[in-house]
Amino acid sequence: MRLIVLGTPQPAALVLERIVRDGRHTVVGVITQPDRPAGRGGQPQPPPVRRTADALGLGALVVQPATLRDPAMHAWIAATRADVGVVAAYGEILRRDVLALLPHGYLNIHPSLLPRYRGPAPVSAAILAGDAATGVSLMRLTRRMDAGPIVAQTTVVLPGDARAGSLTDALFMLGADLLLATLETLAHGTLSERAQDEAAATYTRLLTRDDGRISWAAPAQHLERMIRAYDPWPGAWCLWRGAPLRILDAAVDPAPTDARPGCVLPDMRIATAAGRLAVRVVQPAGRRAMPAADWWRGQRAHADECLQ
Repeated sequence: MRLIVLGTPQPAALVLERIVRDGRHTVVGVITQPDRPAGRGGQPQPPPVRRTADALGLGALVVQPATLRDPAMHAWIAATRADVGVVAAYGEILRRDVLALLPHGYLNIHPSLLPRYRGPAPVSAAILAGDAATGVSLMRLTRRMDAGPIVAQTTVVLPGDARAGSLTDALFMLGADLLLATLETLAHGTLSERAQDEAAATYTRLLTRDDGRISWAAPAQHLERMIRAYDPWPGAWCLWRGAPLRILDAAVDPAPTDARPGCVLPDMRIATAAGRLAVRVVQPAGRRAMPAADWWRGQRAHADECLQ
């Protein structure tokens, strides 16, 4: 089949590469977001999908519109004569007129067991909730966010040490394989669909930096999940002497303590509302990651100083 791929971040780039290297279908267009400022210099940088498309020799097929509402983009999509669109974390909700441009519509890869965790942060939500399982859904795109009928779905065990970044990549790779199998049934006209259970739908929202702010008044178990759920963005962080301190790795120590939440106990165990958080790796502002014990030894903290 002739495909248009719409995506922007690294997980979407993995999907594009998987499709191209599989070779059963032809990518006739790639749509991704415009270059954005990045890094300390703030220079515009191409998104991962653009870089991957260039590396695969598809650079001439890439467009980076500010929005798909532009009639010129409608004409471009129609001119590709694509059979179906593949959407993987593109970054814009497709309007009805765009959805109608392709004969087989658009298939969207979503890293959750829909209808659970619709929206932009499903992997973080599953980790933070302590779910035993997660998965990936392939759905037909409609105007309502992540509400289209499901055409394929698979479930995987959610490891107790899963981190959002690496798990997202793994789920999108799994979704790419699901997509390739589904395209075969679509080409033969045997694709089946099932409507989502609206009563079971839950939603996530776009994460902000403030979501990563640690409250030591929360239980240690929640904070340990938070560190993994918000890696790499927005990161789990607190304040030390007024400057941000990112907590990169920690484990739960269930031993109770009467210390005030946020106070540092021996072996970099931080008092919380329930149990202690054994912090192993931190990243002070403007510095590289380092063992938490080494960082703490250099602080010469007063007895009454606590993390905030």
